[in-house]
Amino acid sequence: MPTQDTPPLKDGDLLAAVDLGSNSFHMVVARYVLGQLRIIDRIKETVRLAEGLDGRGGLDPSVMPRALDCLARFGQRIRTLPPSRVRALATNTVRQLGNPQAFLVPAETALGHGIEVVAGREEARLIYLGVAHGSPPDPGKRRLVMDIGGGSTETIIGEGFQALERESLQMGCIATTRRYFGDGRLSRKRWKEARIELAAEYQPFAERYRRLGWHEAMGSSGTIKAICDVSVKMKLTKVSVTDASLEAIRDKLLDFENISDIKLPGLSAERRPIFAGGLLVLDAAFGALGIERMYVSDHAMREGVLYDLIGRGSPEDPRAESIRAMQARYGVDLDQAARVEATALSLFDQAELAWGLDGDSRRQLAWAARIHEIGLAIAHSQYHQHGAYLVEHADIAGFSRTEQQILAALLRTQRRVINPSSFDKLPDRLVASVQRIALLLRLSVLIHRSHDRDPLPVVELDVDGDELLLRLPKRWLDGHPLTLLDLETERETLAGFGRRLTIRAL
Repeated sequence: MPTQDTPPLKDGDLLAAVDLGSNSFHMVVARYVLGQLRIIDRIKETVRLAEGLDGRGGLDPSVMPRALDCLARFGQRIRTLPPSRVRALATNTVRQLGNPQAFLVPAETALGHGIEVVAGREEARLIYLGVAHGSPPDPGKRRLVMDIGGGSTETIIGEGFQALERESLQMGCIATTRRYFGDGRLSRKRWKEARIELAAEYQPFAERYRRLGWHEAMGSSGTIKAICDVSVKMKLTKVSVTDASLEAIRDKLLDFENISDIKLPGLSAERRPIFAGGLLVLDAAFGALGIERMYVSDHAMREGVLYDLIGRGSPEDPRAESIRAMQARYGVDLDQAARVEATALSLFDQAELAWGLDGDSRRQLAWAARIHEIGLAIAHSQYHQHGAYLVEHADIAGFSRTEQQILAALLRTQRRVINPSSFDKLPDRLVASVQRIALLLRLSVLIHRSHDRDPLPVVELDVDGDELLLRLPKRWLDGHPLTLLDLETERETLAGFGRRLTIRAL
């Protein structure tokens, strides 16, 4: 059964993408016109969030004000846009926080919109999507795309608009500068040793990338653009970075003894403190992957997020395709999944208004129903726990970490006792709605526990706050005594969770 979508995009609608990078925060606002995006506003602010990481999962409080002030300015620009037309993503630095909600809660308040944490490989997919739309690749030709951020580096091989290989490494211009040049001193010996260490990070996938191959390489975001600018100003290249120009820039850089002394043509004062780390990452990548020339794209993850927003409102939603792939990978009983989904969505439609649920909740419930049995591929015992683990920790194209944690919570609480800690990783703003759709999934799974292929009669549900009234035909209940017993047990389980379930015969 199809899920209920948010209102389709219309000509003139505005969309916004916010990228909370480890070095800079970006916002792009675009107008949807004739199926295309027309960029009408770009805002970038250097925040250097990664500078606040303390190596123990904490964030220096001194970086919070500049991050929140920036988001407040972004929020003023997109205050009138509906939530379905705005997507804000946090990347590597927030991924490393031991308690990301300590940052996300005030950040969401400042922005006025929800913020999702995106995993490294999903970040890579969005980067490729942005670059591919900015410079459409030639048909049938593969492209290598690389993005060096403040805390991580994403490397992708794609064809057309599809990312074929995605990797994310814990190295970026800020993190690498701090790691190898934290005292500000530069030396050729230190550079050589660091380059060997970084090149080793590419080894697990370098051979695979080389074997797959690509026709051209493109870099996105500020670090690679800054290196290209220096290459052009030094008259080494015209519109790209080559292995020879990279070597020349490196040799020139290492003529300086300290980062504060660096003076290179085309290098801005803002970029200077983190340039060495970014150059080192690119130098190691060129060597490990055998890159000879790299062009620069003006597009990056934020543009990819905009195009992904369009896809999310269409039948080609990448998340739906990922769910289908999981069903195939784990051998899901598709008929049973469809039965559970149909009942879950029927219950949702009856509870939607009273509980204030939205289209996002409906989609999450539908996807959870489609893959609720994937844990059976591991073992029947505790299969709900196995399924939750798979969903939470897998790389699922199209899903942010936040969305995967929602699915994991739904799968983990589909049966047996509901542990309130199952919802601890979710933002506070989402807990109530996720708990409610979890109840709907539980009832649907329970009603279809027998895997009976016979059509289910009308199931009626009334909800009022924490009270649920479920009505089923008496004849059907009489013919399914085990289900009736399960419903009675469920009533006791929900009572322990602070919910009241009443069962009546029609």
